[in-house]
Amino acid sequence: MGCVSSKKKLSKADLDFLQDNTEFTKDQIMEWYEGFILDCPNGELTKKKFIQVYRQFFPNGQAEAFCTHIFRTFDADNSGKIDFKEFLMAINITAKGNPEKKLKWAFKMYDIDSNGSIDRQEMLRIIESIYDLLGAGIAKNASNGALAGRDPNDTPENRTTQIFAIMDEDKNGVITEEEFIRGCLADRVLYQMLTADTSEPDR
Repeated sequence: MGCVSSKKKLSKADLDFLQDNTEFTKDQIMEWYEGFILDCPNGELTKKKFIQVYRQFFPNGQAEAFCTHIFRTFDADNSGKIDFKEFLMAINITAKGNPEKKLKWAFKMYDIDSNGSIDRQEMLRIIESIYDLLGAGIAKNASNGALAGRDPNDTPENRTTQIFAIMDEDKNGVITEEEFIRGCLADRVLYQMLTADTSEPDR
């Protein structure tokens, strides 16, 4: 299953940290922790288990590549495992964070080599993994009809070119975090696709 059994308790220090740094209440944190420990009794989530869980949400697509990128972003200390604190911090951003926080987190996922900018190849790799994940129904939930359905020209390569045309403001071939955030906040469809969030970004 990817987890070794031996029940662990959430330390007071971790509980205090999560109460101070997330929008979850003490009861919500404990509820999340119970579920996490049920799945991973040793308190650590491996990549294999993460992919196994995530795959259930996307039965028609291939989740492995996208999950690897998500996992890397969750695994803040690069240990190859996600502990509960890392897990809940990431959930807090993806589920409850304001649009800018979500975009900062998403930027980390797209910036595969962590050099502070996204090049065309990095963007292409993530877009390809999103297309694999969603299968034939790519972006069908986006509220703007321009992304609905699957146009034969709607390839990861073309999508990457479109994204760079919008976001790469100084046309230097890379997208900075500032360009990424500005581009997504100015374009609802891009925001929804690149953060997997169907709500409206606040401006």
